[in-house]
Amino acid sequence: MGAENAITGLTRGGTPWVPQFAVALDEAKCIGCGRCYKVCPRDVLTIVQRAIDDVDLDDEDDEDEDDDSDNSFMTLSNPMDCIGCEACSRVCPKACFTHDTAALAV
Repeated sequence: MGAENAITGLTRGGTPWVPQFAVALDEAKCIGCGRCYKVCPRDVLTIVQRAIDDVDLDDEDDEDEDDDSDNSFMTLSNPMDCIGCEACSRVCPKACFTHDTAALAV
C-alpha cells in the first residue's frame, strides 16, 4: 500500500510516523509465551489453549530452549483495535506477526 494513502501520525517532536497494524499472527510458530499480550496496550490478543492432539508432550528432544509454553498460542482476537505500534513484534521471540499499513477512511 502506498504511504500517501496510508494512515499517518506525528510524534510529539513532529516527525511523521506510519503505523504498521498487526494483520496476521502465525499460530503454528507461536509458543504462547504471552510477551506480546503483556505489552499490547489495546487488548488485541487472546491466549488460546491448544488441542491435546497438537501438544508436543515429549520435551526431551526439543532444541528450542526459550519455549515458555507448549500448550497455548496467541490469536488476534480484536485486530481492529490495533494502534500500529508494533510492540508485539518487538518482543516476539518467534517473529509470529505480520504488519501492514492501513488506508485512510474516506
